[in-house]
Amino acid sequence: MRRFRGTAESPARRAFTLLEILIAISIFSLVLTAIYSSWTAILRSTKSGLQAAATVQRSRIVVRVLEDSLGSAMSFAQNNVYYGFVGENGNEATLSFVARLSKSFPRSGKFGDLDVRRVTFALEPGPITGRQLVLRQCPLLMDWDVDEKNHPLVLAKNVKEFQLQFWDQKQQDWVDEWKQTNTLPRGIMVTLKLADTAQSQSAQEEITRIIQLPATSVAAIWQMPRGMPGAPGTPGAPGMPGGAPGVPGAPGGMLPGGGLAPGGGFPAGQVIKQ
Repeated sequence: MRRFRGTAESPARRAFTLLEILIAISIFSLVLTAIYSSWTAILRSTKSGLQAAATVQRSRIVVRVLEDSLGSAMSFAQNNVYYGFVGENGNEATLSFVARLSKSFPRSGKFGDLDVRRVTFALEPGPITGRQLVLRQCPLLMDWDVDEKNHPLVLAKNVKEFQLQFWDQKQQDWVDEWKQTNTLPRGIMVTLKLADTAQSQSAQEEITRIIQLPATSVAAIWQMPRGMPGAPGTPGAPGMPGGAPGVPGAPGGMLPGGGLAPGGGFPAGQVIKQ
């Protein structure tokens, strides 16, 4: 009698069912989604961290450039046309003065040995959106360079506020405007607010720094040649018999040697607001 083989296949020849394949694809999709989400989160965090670090670094650079330039500011009262000190607040805040800059100052290589230059910090609209703080320089007694006018050095982008306050020696207080263009203030309080992006509504970094100016304006009487009425070395000149006590270029409150008389200083220091 002939035997017939059964129709059932051996276990080695069985394949995956459609349901098993669908389950495997679903699990694989979940794994890929989790990996992609983690990777995008890492990229966003890295980008935010880099932007925050760049904002802090830009603010430090701005403050360093301001300190270096203001620390070497110079002014001669008789030459107000060339040595005038200008400080304005508002949407187009401006700070302009003459200083003897070091070789390490930004763009010094462009001007060679012309160390005495007028520096101008200005708050201007950015190329696309937002506002930026730029720096322009011009050697004293020379005209502004066209390239320096059109392509200034951008110190900071996405600037929300650039505010200046000046220490008034007479009022013994901070003022928002400096109208004495032929003299230098004893100190300047600079407030800089920066955002990470141009679309940010509020500032992520805020720095307030008080910068003391070690130099003072040289009075017109001290620029006159010897022998002229009122010039140094003649009767009636400051520091001479019959003259007013003081030192060259020293305002009220200054003592010989650069010391401050009582009530002649201003509150110095540094305040950093995060």
